[in-house]
Amino acid sequence: MINQKKSYITYNKKIKFLYFIKKEFEVGLSLFGWEVKSIRLGKINIINSYIKFKKLNIYLINAIISPLNNLNKYEIIKSRKIKLLIKKKEIFFLFNKIKIEGYTIKPSCVYWKKNWIKLNICLVKGKKKYDKRKNIKEKEWKKKKSFLKKTLKIK
Repeated sequence: MINQKKSYITYNKKIKFLYFIKKEFEVGLSLFGWEVKSIRLGKINIINSYIKFKKLNIYLINAIISPLNNLNKYEIIKSRKIKLLIKKKEIFFLFNKIKIEGYTIKPSCVYWKKNWIKLNICLVKGKKKYDKRKNIKEKEWKKKKSFLKKTLKIK
């Protein structure tokens, strides 16, 4: 299979800081035409959005798609439920992980794959405060280490 380059439209930067990512899934989005045009211009926000189950379907809730200037009549439908296109086997897997093991599902990024807009959703578990502090310390140490290597000219 050919590895294709993904062009990201938007990326949720908070997800790696707030959660441990266990598994990622690529899903499609069921969108209106005006939403695709808006997303093409980068007018989508998924930072505060989440995934919800209803019967045998999965929906993206609270994703804000800003309408184009000439489409004022769609101003009301900014944050609607967007149906996610995913296989039933994966739906059952995710549902069991959420109910039994206490995971959550968060959207991480929206990107183009050929002509289609895809959403990357992650099966995550929340981090505690001490985990976040540990990550911050590691990042600071890496910065300090690279600075010391440059000043002391060590390989």
